Amino acid sequence: MTFAILIIVLALVFDFYNGMNDAANSIATVVSTRVLSPFQAVLWAAFFNFAAAFFFGVNVANTIGKGIVDVTVVDNFVIFSGLIGAIICSATATHYGLPISVSHSIIGGYGGAAIAKAGFSSIIMSGYTKVLIFIFLAPILAFVVAILFSVITLWIVRFNSPYKVDKYFRKLQLVSAAFYSLSHGANDAQKTMGIIAVVLFTNGLIGDTFHVPFGVVILSYSVISFGTLVGGWKVIRTLGMRVTKLTPFSGFSAETSAGLTISLASVFGIPVSTTHTITGAIIGVGSLKSFSAVRWGVARNILWAWVLTIPLSAGFAVLTFYLSTYLSKFFK
Repeated sequence: MTFAILIIVLALVFDFYNGMNDAANSIATVVSTRVLSPFQAVLWAAFFNFAAAFFFGVNVANTIGKGIVDVTVVDNFVIFSGLIGAIICSATATHYGLPISVSHSIIGGYGGAAIAKAGFSSIIMSGYTKVLIFIFLAPILAFVVAILFSVITLWIVRFNSPYKVDKYFRKLQLVSAAFYSLSHGANDAQKTMGIIAVVLFTNGLIGDTFHVPFGVVILSYSVISFGTLVGGWKVIRTLGMRVTKLTPFSGFSAETSAGLTISLASVFGIPVSTTHTITGAIIGVGSLKSFSAVRWGVARNILWAWVLTIPLSAGFAVLTFYLSTYLSKFFK
């Protein structure tokens, strides 16, 4: 039981880092356009991260809990090792200001630990295939939606002066930031819910049928919101100020487009990367101005971080699994 409690604490640490790294996703645009101060923005984002608990179900949590790894091979060591792998990747990336997919770090860590225990047969390929497809599809969808949304919106306001457009979109960006934060919380907090529910299920604490208790829902949303409130400021600078120069209009378009993409994925239980999605949307609105408006060198560094997230977190998880199971023999 003590080990199970430790794992739940680690899951909440991961949840905190998720909110902290992904604070950039929620507020980078609204800070870089100076619609809100950094402190006002994190309060705004944290509130709507938590509010998502009352608007979305637990489809993504169910996918993480029973759609990625065969639950019959899962034990406390698998979950513990997966979390350690994910936390190492997330904490390192946050420290260096890289907006990685915290979602993919837990998927990679969890899968790597399961493979270390029972081989590749422990992986549910349909679940992983869905995740791998959306590594590429989510940012591409957000990129395309952002361009289409921007073109349509520009056509609607084409007869207004630039001053009036800027004034309108400063107010509208509050709405788009709230919507994006809502969708972010809906998808990302559910990954921690899924892990905690697996711990409870594996240890026989929620009965014979896998489900996500409501208390776990509230706890996960509370912790990710606190992580957002603390904020990962290096990551915020990377996304909000280094990829492309944003205006209130482009910030509104990026947030709304990413929010639509993530919300759709959450409804269908697909654990997408909110980081990939908002970055694709930001690049989309930036490239609409001109191809050179996007700092492609920064985008390339972000892309490498994305590619390496799953294998690195899986590798750390494998090492942790072998080390923890070896050391456990001395404590029996």
